[in-house]
Amino acid sequence: MKLFLLLKKMKKKIYLGTLMSFFGLCAFAQTIVSTTPENRKVILEEFTGINCTFCPQGHAIAQNIQNNNQGDVFLINIHSGSFANPNGSQPDFRTQWGQAIDNQSGLIGYPAGTVNRQNFPGQEQGNNGTTALSRGQWAGAANAVLGENSYANTAVNAVVDVQTRIMTVDVEAFYTDNSPVATNKFNVAVLQNNTLGPQVGGNMGNSYVHQHRLIDLLTGQWGEDITNTTSGSLFSNQYVYAIPDDINGIPVRIEDLEVVVFISETTQYIVSGNGTLPTYTGISSNDINLKSISDVNPTCLGTISPVISIENLGANQATTLDITYSVNQGPSQVYTWTGDLSTFQEEEIALPAIAFNQQATNTLSISVASDDVNENNEGATSFDAVLETIGTIILTFDTDTFAHQNSWDFRDSSGNIIESESYTSSDDNQLFSYRFNFDADCLEFNMYDTSGNGILGSGDGVSLEDGNGLVIYALNSDIGSGFSIQFNSDGVLGLEDNNLEMVTLYPNPTSDVLTISNIENATIEIYNLLGQVMTIKTNSSNQETIDVSGYAAGAYMAKISSAGITSTKKFVVVK
Repeated sequence: MKLFLLLKKMKKKIYLGTLMSFFGLCAFAQTIVSTTPENRKVILEEFTGINCTFCPQGHAIAQNIQNNNQGDVFLINIHSGSFANPNGSQPDFRTQWGQAIDNQSGLIGYPAGTVNRQNFPGQEQGNNGTTALSRGQWAGAANAVLGENSYANTAVNAVVDVQTRIMTVDVEAFYTDNSPVATNKFNVAVLQNNTLGPQVGGNMGNSYVHQHRLIDLLTGQWGEDITNTTSGSLFSNQYVYAIPDDINGIPVRIEDLEVVVFISETTQYIVSGNGTLPTYTGISSNDINLKSISDVNPTCLGTISPVISIENLGANQATTLDITYSVNQGPSQVYTWTGDLSTFQEEEIALPAIAFNQQATNTLSISVASDDVNENNEGATSFDAVLETIGTIILTFDTDTFAHQNSWDFRDSSGNIIESESYTSSDDNQLFSYRFNFDADCLEFNMYDTSGNGILGSGDGVSLEDGNGLVIYALNSDIGSGFSIQFNSDGVLGLEDNNLEMVTLYPNPTSDVLTISNIENATIEIYNLLGQVMTIKTNSSNQETIDVSGYAAGAYMAKISSAGITSTKKFVVVK
């Protein structure tokens, strides 16, 4: 059942030729549409899907065309076809309208798009005469349309009552010349912006920002008939749309709506169009919403730097805001934000670090200054204590067919890299296992995936545990663009440690010679903190000396490897 009511206030029956003498200028009684001849405006319908690898490139191309032609180009993103089918828990961005529009374009691959549903000979993605274009053709087609005269102008206003979730859409079309067809069709599309979700190839995991997403057509599949299409005719109508709470389980946020209108000849050729963002009524004067608090990972640093999102739900501009926060009901810290936030705009704020005493479960509490609506000013989130590991750290990584997209590193509490690895295509579909014995209390492990799509089916992913079997990070392939995890290492031996426990470095600090003992048949690698190799020795004797007199003053890492076990120790060169 449609979620809108058509209030047919039809003023479309005015003919200049027969009624001008009686009505005079009343024939131009429109309120929002221009009566001056204009060039055509572009309606770029983009066919896309969350599992389409190259669709983010299409989104970027389309957005660039719009950015370069503000007010003259309008985008409609239609999720359709096999790549739009959700897998598992993925959101369903499809609509009841999209597939029919997709089918009539004649596309043969994704992403595809139509520019005003017009055929551009020799540029068709599919058969001759079809309207689908590959993404490389969109800009040229758009420029061609923008250079042509239009015989009809369109205009649209939209107002949303935030209390009732009712959007009232007023539309007009004025014919500055005769249409070549007796009947045109007027279309009203409702879009939603800023929807976070997955997107293969987007390099953002599940946080890709989907824009201009078609969610409804207020005029049905192919639009409402305009039967007066001669020069001087005016079409006007009003649509009242009850905004649903969700579509396919995806929340419909009134602050992210957009309306695009256009006139077509039959179901294809689009003459011109227009678009608008709604204005809003029923809003309190001052209302700042503490919209979200980002998850806090366990940390061994004794401080956290909270990240929050605030949203202006009020009618007044927000320019300053006091934010109070504390951990475990400890001393509060106040941060004063300054900026310029209009109605329904939001901003992410990184708060300064706050120290806290570690507990088994920690609670971060945040509040923003009170205003007209106070029930949305406070929030809290919990995070666990950091894991306490013992001895050897075991890293297992089972790569997929794109190993070159992955790398990892271990860092100490100062952020210095003490171990790292990257991969090449020769490492595809291989199982790697590493064992480290770190001389550091607080460690951070970072895993990176440049594609943002995690470890695909041929690889089992990455896991991290200590020598006693304590799971630091369980085997997982769904890592998105990567992850970061901190843990404590107390330096004592695990059950699987070998005789690298006896390795000693002295003197430390040193100025000329470093002695490393208890390392028979080991490989020694010396790195500076930029990861550059300074010295390598293999098949070491029980005691080795390293000449460091030529090293610059600073900290260095000695990596000692033997029988599949690696121990990393820090030393300092002084001058």
